[in-house]
Amino acid sequence: MRLTIDARHISLDEITKAEQVEISKADIFTTSIKRAHDFLIDEIEKGKPIYGITTGYGSSGKNYVAYEDAARLQQNLFRFHGCGIGENLSPKVCRYTVLIRAISLSKGRSAVSMELLHRFELLLRHDIIPVIPSQGSVGASGDLTPLSYIAAAIAGEREVYYRGSIRKTEEVYRELGIEPYVFKPKEALSVMNGTAVMSAIALDAIEAFEIIVDSMESYVAGMFEVLLGDVTPVAEFVHESKPFDGQIEAAKNIREKIEGSGMTHGRDGRYDKFFEDNELNIQDTYSMRCSPQVLGVIRDNLTLSRKWIETEINSVNDNPLIDSKNQKIYTSGNFYGGYVAHAMDTLKICAANLADLLDKEFALLVDHKFNRGLGENLKLSTEPFYHGFKAMQISLSSLSADVIKNTTAASIHSRPTESLNQDKVSMGTTAANDFAKMIPDLYNMLAIAFAGMAQAVDIRGSEKVSPHLKQIYLEIRRVVKPLYEDRRMDTDIAAIRDLLENGSLR
Repeated sequence: MRLTIDARHISLDEITKAEQVEISKADIFTTSIKRAHDFLIDEIEKGKPIYGITTGYGSSGKNYVAYEDAARLQQNLFRFHGCGIGENLSPKVCRYTVLIRAISLSKGRSAVSMELLHRFELLLRHDIIPVIPSQGSVGASGDLTPLSYIAAAIAGEREVYYRGSIRKTEEVYRELGIEPYVFKPKEALSVMNGTAVMSAIALDAIEAFEIIVDSMESYVAGMFEVLLGDVTPVAEFVHESKPFDGQIEAAKNIREKIEGSGMTHGRDGRYDKFFEDNELNIQDTYSMRCSPQVLGVIRDNLTLSRKWIETEINSVNDNPLIDSKNQKIYTSGNFYGGYVAHAMDTLKICAANLADLLDKEFALLVDHKFNRGLGENLKLSTEPFYHGFKAMQISLSSLSADVIKNTTAASIHSRPTESLNQDKVSMGTTAANDFAKMIPDLYNMLAIAFAGMAQAVDIRGSEKVSPHLKQIYLEIRRVVKPLYEDRRMDTDIAAIRDLLENGSLR
């Protein structure tokens, strides 16, 4: 898909599907960009003090910088912020960051030149992606330190991902005959003074979390089947009675995935057999019965978080803002990443609730006291020296603890920095990183759980399962054998995780 960037609103789907990116050549767009840039240059040439352009940065904003030193000021900005730490962000997240920053700067209120926008286009066209460390931002004044790695790459410095390896930018430029870019007044500040890194991390994590939520609904649907569940808790009437959008959607998804099963009980099944079968409680446990309510809250928060991230990406979030139409310059604080921070803190809680639900349901699946004939630890053998999924449950439970213990809100941990100029900051990048770190644990938890689900189908027999569960079972059995004798299971977890990540178990 080709994405053309101009001043319009660009959706998350357009960003995630964009294979080729270009800056618009439309006259109305190029004129608006040039008008803002020309107005700013005129103001500078008049000797007007403008923050970060003809003054120092932050608490140094009281220091005037002459026009002839403005270019050097921009160069120094990205150089002294070259102190990023931690693991590097993935090439995918770094590419998203470049694209997101280009979207914001193309709104025409940052006063950058068309030449700079074409440099973003050049990076994306040649797939020259700046290597960005994951840590070093407090989320205001935006992602200064991590975004300095984009500014540096544009200027031909530091390192980039290129053709599958990390290379020095200057070497790649030399090979391709690209001249390093010299920033005009405000341009390095405009590149760095924004929320693109936290937004890119958030977008990538949300993409994965959507797969996880879909897959979790598939697992819950399978649990209703292999535990011979009562399906009345997912009935349409129940959720029309508490009409939250996410809850209705979660129940509908589970209900549709169960359709065609010969193993679940209908509306009258438990009631009619109550006096004949004391093995089946008239109601299932909360982790089964309340699963649409648990997942519904997650779905509604995911929808809201997506909206907030999309709005943030389409915002102008550097400082100062330039109104070329009315010829005004606004000192502002749109670089504050509060919406990203709160969205990510909320999704951390959602991830923890999903992990807790999965832990509870898997405990039911492997425990012979609750799994309705599936046996002790899902063993296919009756030999006493085999242990089945005993250790797998321990691993899954340990992962749930790892997810749940990291739910403290990052947004409340504002750290005053930079001589108390940045005295209230968002911690948006920290919150996004925290949420992103939960994703691998959730994938691994689901991989363990689906391994158990396939084993349960082997025990019950696959003849009566729903078409949806049958397809999932066949996908898993394509890469993982049934567990007859005790063996290492880490390779099974990895194989099923690959299925999850590519969306095969949704």
